[in-house]
Amino acid sequence: MTSTADHLAIIDLLRARDFPDRRGVVGAVAGGPGFHVADLRVSEDFWDADLERLIEVEEEFEAELRALVQVLSLRWGQPEVLDLADHLERDAMGEPVPEPLRSLCGYVGRVYGWRTDGRWIGLGIGQGDRELPLQLVAAIGEAGVR
Repeated sequence: MTSTADHLAIIDLLRARDFPDRRGVVGAVAGGPGFHVADLRVSEDFWDADLERLIEVEEEFEAELRALVQVLSLRWGQPEVLDLADHLERDAMGEPVPEPLRSLCGYVGRVYGWRTDGRWIGLGIGQGDRELPLQLVAAIGEAGVR
């Protein structure tokens, strides 16, 4: 299992990395012009799991997310909390949604975001469907992400 320090190292690495010219995926990092999205942790899938197991894993992921938000808040202040439902609706209607929010809004409901050093950094928990794995994700975008 990875630690908060491991997650912070990945976030710092992605903050310093140039954005790719084209969309693509390398390992656990998706990216494209103006963004990176990385899986910090991915759970097992829940095809045969009972509801108790899903709740247990959700609580673990929430605890990890809270720890990361607390550490990053010490660095950069309190985060902006974004509900991505509006972004998902805009995307579904064909309206423009900036990356990385467009990539996130299909499976992450809420992100905690900070702006620092010309970049936007976001954290959230996503799950594409009840049977699919939970994902603790970090996203890096250009400073103007909203």
